[in-house]
Amino acid sequence: MSGALKGVLSETAKFNALAVLKFGCFLHVMHEYVLEVTMCVGPSMLPTFNASGDIVLLERFSPRMAKLQRGDIVVARSPTNAKQTVCKRIKAMEGDEVTVNNLFKDKMIQVPKGFLWLEGDNPNNSTDSRHYGPIPTALVTGRVFAKVWPPTEMCWVEQLALKKKKK
Repeated sequence: MSGALKGVLSETAKFNALAVLKFGCFLHVMHEYVLEVTMCVGPSMLPTFNASGDIVLLERFSPRMAKLQRGDIVVARSPTNAKQTVCKRIKAMEGDEVTVNNLFKDKMIQVPKGFLWLEGDNPNNSTDSRHYGPIPTALVTGRVFAKVWPPTEMCWVEQLALKKKKK
């Protein structure tokens, strides 16, 4: 192999390695700070999401910019197991009062500053703030804005809320 060809191949390999590194960095930044593709699995969000699992898109701007609202569906680190995430709807925000049904009497809880009250759409089969209380807003990793799988159910989350109200 000639020296010129070795030089060209060496430069090509360096260029390709640099391109792969840049692309990897780009994907990391997109995943951590902009957009994530994740799966919501389990019965707690029925009928909004299927128990067998739906693939959703979540954006990471809203939690960082304090733009979350009541009714938003969010993904958060589980307050009971840091290795897991939960997909729930924001029912109340800091300063709001929530009524929790107890076996003996209803209890009023005020959501503290910097906390959220999360509940699943399927109250009979959801472990949520009714069990573990309000969660720190810092545990929220993103706001779900679109359902992308299964393809026959692909839509914006706002459309899911409208469909649910019609039923």
